[in-house]
Amino acid sequence: MFPNLFTPLTLRGCRIKNRIFSTGHDTCLPTDGTVNDALVAYHAARARGGAGLIVAQVSGVHETARYTTHILMATDDACIPGYRRLVEACHAEDCKVFVQLFHPGREIMESQDGCLPVAYAPSVSPSERFHVIPRAMPREMIADVVSGYGDAARRIAAAGADGVEIVASHGYLPAQFLNPRVNRREDNYGGTDENRLRFLREVIGDVRAKAGEDLVVGMRISGDEKDPEGLTDGESLGACVALQEGLDYLNVIAGTSASVGGAVHIVPPMIIENAYVAPFAATVRQNVSIPVFVAGRINQPQTAEQVLASGQADMCGMTRAMICDPEMPVKTESGRLDDVRACIGCNQACIGHFHLGYPISCIQHPETGRELRYGQRQPAKPKRRVLVAGGGPGGMKAAAVAAERGHEVTLYEAGPRLGGQALLAQLLPGRSEFGGIVTNLQRELELAGAGVVTGTAVDRDLIESKAPDAVIVATGGQPRWPEVEGLQDAHAVDAWQILKDQANVGGSVVVADWRGDWVGLGIAEKLARDGCHVRLAINGLMAGQQIPNYVRDSWVGILHKLGVEIVPYARLFGADRETVYCQHTASGEPLIFEGVDTLVLCQGQEPNTTLAEALSDWDGEVHLIGDCLAPRTAEEAVFEGLKAASGL
Repeated sequence: MFPNLFTPLTLRGCRIKNRIFSTGHDTCLPTDGTVNDALVAYHAARARGGAGLIVAQVSGVHETARYTTHILMATDDACIPGYRRLVEACHAEDCKVFVQLFHPGREIMESQDGCLPVAYAPSVSPSERFHVIPRAMPREMIADVVSGYGDAARRIAAAGADGVEIVASHGYLPAQFLNPRVNRREDNYGGTDENRLRFLREVIGDVRAKAGEDLVVGMRISGDEKDPEGLTDGESLGACVALQEGLDYLNVIAGTSASVGGAVHIVPPMIIENAYVAPFAATVRQNVSIPVFVAGRINQPQTAEQVLASGQADMCGMTRAMICDPEMPVKTESGRLDDVRACIGCNQACIGHFHLGYPISCIQHPETGRELRYGQRQPAKPKRRVLVAGGGPGGMKAAAVAAERGHEVTLYEAGPRLGGQALLAQLLPGRSEFGGIVTNLQRELELAGAGVVTGTAVDRDLIESKAPDAVIVATGGQPRWPEVEGLQDAHAVDAWQILKDQANVGGSVVVADWRGDWVGLGIAEKLARDGCHVRLAINGLMAGQQIPNYVRDSWVGILHKLGVEIVPYARLFGADRETVYCQHTASGEPLIFEGVDTLVLCQGQEPNTTLAEALSDWDGEVHLIGDCLAPRTAEEAVFEGLKAASGL
């Protein structure tokens, strides 16, 4: 079924066993700038799962490259032992390892100590996204940074890595030198196309000279940076053609860190088309004589096979696919496609954690990033009878893990289908892929052998009759209706009623969004597309304040195009038949919305505590997980399901 995906590729004598690779991505697992046990375990899991190549996350080549507080650094020989452990762990699984060489230039995200650092770039060209105005690099510093690339490559080679990848993607320092709108130098590093290529030519030359002839040297570059001031496809293609002679492969992607719109493409969310960078990769491949790698929403092996079979690229980056299912390659190769846990592009615990400074994970597979603790299932001793009440994502995960460990497990769901609130979440515009979490967890239940009973609510009598040793309560929550004056007189409905098509909505709508999450944004988009005039009143600093940046930013852009009015700092205060009254959360002054036909409440959930209260004096072991414990998201529910089941 996959004749191209599992064909080896050889680069400079380095044989990669298949065409699946994990692209360089930050994990927030390192704590002191060096490779640690957590990072080794994380990559070893993907190597064991069948990845042909792992490109390890960026390593700084110069002290001014510290763009976050958790970046790996390759500026000192002390980094070599950590990289050697990482390489050896992956090599033991027949997986090759490349390491990214990195300097962000002006794209500095964090302070190291509370004070804003000095950022350097080819010219004094501000970064819009981080509001950084850099200092132009003196020629002496350029030489020092160039040398830093070569020195870092030498250290990586000494650690036994198979290759290095120069990061010229996403608007980082090498891309800044290439970009005539950023690089306004008048010396021999700017002014002409050839001069703007000089920095990368010198970097490639220094890397090759210091790392030796055996090390694979590649370069990652964005095609269209998706920004008015960014590199275009044509400019990037020209650089690829000009620089190919010194490289062993090119790795193409899209987007830039320099702007909100461009940054969305660093980790594109589910609203973006699968494999959308592949056409540019095909163009590059037609114009160069070295292999071309590609990534960008390639989250299924079938998609990767199609990209390869059509000649668009030579390798497919499937990073989030393996964050979600580290065993995706080996499952695919052995024909177990139904067992693959497909990435749904939610961005919540992968890049979402990175933006919050937390270690990488996955809402469907919280074992990711926690391999040292949850990487291996421990057999149940002794085996027990476990009853799980509630078939949402948390209950499904708990039942699957408990059964996999050897417990006798039965899950009861009150409704006709498993899935809980995920069945509603998938109805939001652009979120249909979220329903994959239900499909994936159902398959985990089947493989683990857990029993499932639908259409049956759990109460104290049922538990007494079944006499389990332990009960995991995952009964979820229900929409919260706040105590707001006049609400009974207004035409008020909640988000669940909208999604279930149980509400008659008028032409002028105020969406009162207390959570600042997916629900308010999605309801606003749905109603706007239905032809309503929508005002989105946010009890927060911005729409989508609580959700991952790239999901939020792309969604806010959609709402702007649809004409949705967004009003932040808006606390719902009262309502009547035609008016919604809010209070500005900072000034305390009124915000009045007139001519309102329908008030839509997106106010979060309240926990369903009925069963938990009924079991307060029960003698057995009880665990509460998910929204019935405290209303949050699917991520917490699934993780708590894992924790509860692992502890039984």
